[in-house]
Amino acid sequence: MKVVLLKDLPGKGKVGEIKEVSKGYAKNFLLPRGLALLATPAVIKEAESRREREKLEESIDRDKLLELAQQIERREIRITARRGAGERLFGSITAADIAEELSRAIGSVIDKRKIDIEEPLHQTGSYPIAVKLASDIKPQITVVIEEEKKGKEEEKETEKKAEKKVQKKKRGEKKKEEGGKSEKGEKD
Repeated sequence: MKVVLLKDLPGKGKVGEIKEVSKGYAKNFLLPRGLALLATPAVIKEAESRREREKLEESIDRDKLLELAQQIERREIRITARRGAGERLFGSITAADIAEELSRAIGSVIDKRKIDIEEPLHQTGSYPIAVKLASDIKPQITVVIEEEKKGKEEEKETEKKAEKKVQKKKRGEKKKEEGGKSEKGEKD
């Protein structure tokens, strides 16, 4: 029995394909569940026209994706982040951060799921990253993570805090030395 598939069926076929299946499989499984229609001449003609329309739309979409890939290819995206000890960042740079910055740079929305990174980036530096627009269209970009520049006021505050810590340590050491001397004096 010939049927036209309305949904993708693993191992059987894709939407719009005309398949030969057993009569029992069609009547007891595919037709009652709305997964297929009986292949009449009208249904076959409609399926073929739908397939042609989809091919046309796919070729148009593919052209747009190729154009977008040319805009993205070898682009450098700069992201600033606060840095902690060593080269490590406070927090991390995720695919969402990269997609947001790339979208801003090219003026077109890029979904975060299109950014191909296994793990978030935790260190400053330069990283080559692929953007998966389609299964065979993967332009490369370079993500440069830089340390966030502090304002002059913030730098002065951190310097003052560091100075206060040093002074406290010196005072603590002096007190320990004085305490140790008086104890020694009492013991003699």
